[in-house]
Amino acid sequence: MQTQYFKEYSPTLGRDMECKVYGHAGRPVLFIPCQDGRFFSFEDFHMAEVWAPWIESGQVMVFAVDTLDLETWSNKGGDPYWRARRHEQWMDYLFYEMVPFIQAMACERNGWAEAPGILAFGCSLGAPHAANLYFRRPDLFSGLLALSGIYTASYGFDGYMDEVVYANSPVDYMANLPADHPYIGLYNSQRAVICVGQGPWEIPDSTRQLQSILRSKGIGTWVDFWGYDCAHDWDWWYKQVVYFVPYLLGE
Repeated sequence: MQTQYFKEYSPTLGRDMECKVYGHAGRPVLFIPCQDGRFFSFEDFHMAEVWAPWIESGQVMVFAVDTLDLETWSNKGGDPYWRARRHEQWMDYLFYEMVPFIQAMACERNGWAEAPGILAFGCSLGAPHAANLYFRRPDLFSGLLALSGIYTASYGFDGYMDEVVYANSPVDYMANLPADHPYIGLYNSQRAVICVGQGPWEIPDSTRQLQSILRSKGIGTWVDFWGYDCAHDWDWWYKQVVYFVPYLLGE
């Protein structure tokens, strides 16, 4: 498996950011680590091995990035106003720095003239981060695999709410999406999966809430609930990746 490591200064964040690319060609996938995770989580927790059949065959290239969760969602003792805006800076870093980097590399590696859409992928807190990328910018993110997420910002910000927290809380902003919004057509032309188990450590309530909202808007995102044996853990996420990736890639 071809890999490349990058460390670049981010003007948006005012700090160096690291990432690692797995693969030599194929559709770009952006991996968001679990809570407080680093770019190397994709490899250290053996997710690279699970994706290996699609990576090594040139069907996908995975870009694994760092989070800022320790400064934002996990920093419960910090000022929520500042934490929300620092998180939004991280979103801007992904939208305006990582997306062009990913698209340029994908075009170069594949010989494509047109910038491709990116598949957003995450587990646990990485799932709502990935879902935010997809639901907010389906023009940039053309697919989603979100596993075992909580889709309300109250998870990180408790009772605090302002316009920036709202913009990162899918169950809130998707509920208010106008029925004629052009993004609905984009969602329905793309493939996205939101999955959660109902076993140990899983919290499926916000997934059910989001499923109801999506249905009410006529959005056909595949929302799947696995059984009461399905735990909030890597072994189950491996199984879910193997199950859903063929659908997401149109195999």
